[in-house]
Amino acid sequence: MDMQALLIEPIIEELEFSADGLRLRGTLHLPESRPAPLVVGCHGLLSDRRSPKQIALTEACRRRGLAYFRFDHRGCGDSEGRLETDTSLNHRVSDLLHAVRHLYQRPDIQKRLGLFGSSLGGAVCIRAAGPVGASAIVTFAAPVRSRPLKAVFDAVGPHGRAESLLKNEFDLIDDLPKIGNLLVFHGDADEVVPVAHAHEIIRLAAGPKRLIIQKNGDHPMSDPRHQQAFIREAALWFNQTLVMPVAG
Repeated sequence: MDMQALLIEPIIEELEFSADGLRLRGTLHLPESRPAPLVVGCHGLLSDRRSPKQIALTEACRRRGLAYFRFDHRGCGDSEGRLETDTSLNHRVSDLLHAVRHLYQRPDIQKRLGLFGSSLGGAVCIRAAGPVGASAIVTFAAPVRSRPLKAVFDAVGPHGRAESLLKNEFDLIDDLPKIGNLLVFHGDADEVVPVAHAHEIIRLAAGPKRLIIQKNGDHPMSDPRHQQAFIREAALWFNQTLVMPVAG
């Protein structure tokens, strides 16, 4: 491979990796200059790596010199597994840890990591941040505990409930004081995960930390103005933490 090409052209790769015996699939976006710091995105409970928020954030991060990996958790999208039996916080944390280990084997990826998570994905990032050594975290509509998401799955999930999620409730109270460099987004009209969860996260997390409340914002972040502000501020947060200190 011509190493000069690695410095002048962005690359998109479709990847597979193994997590607990399951084959998971994702998409890696590499910027022009490499090796690059890495951001890994974790989607929400019933979503996948094709979430519009993640795709837009991917491009914004790439323009700032960051690699971005968006992947399907087990039982979602193109990955193996069953959504109704394999969905739990611990399983998704394991997916994330295996993804990072796989990517850290690459010479074009720096061991400088940011995490983004939406809804359940935000809880995954909070729980995994310490074990994976994350330097920056951005969450959107993240729950502190599992109760709001269990209600969603009861209403619309396969067979009426998520067996694994129901059997493995979570609470992030003990995780929050251990994390910092945290940017939290939440809509004040979120009917799935109440905005009180965001205030609890900010109150308990270590610094640096910042809270952005989206006025009249809902759980899907359906307002284009909220989406634009989110992409701008999230990419800037990752840039300031992962890129600028290295450049300086």
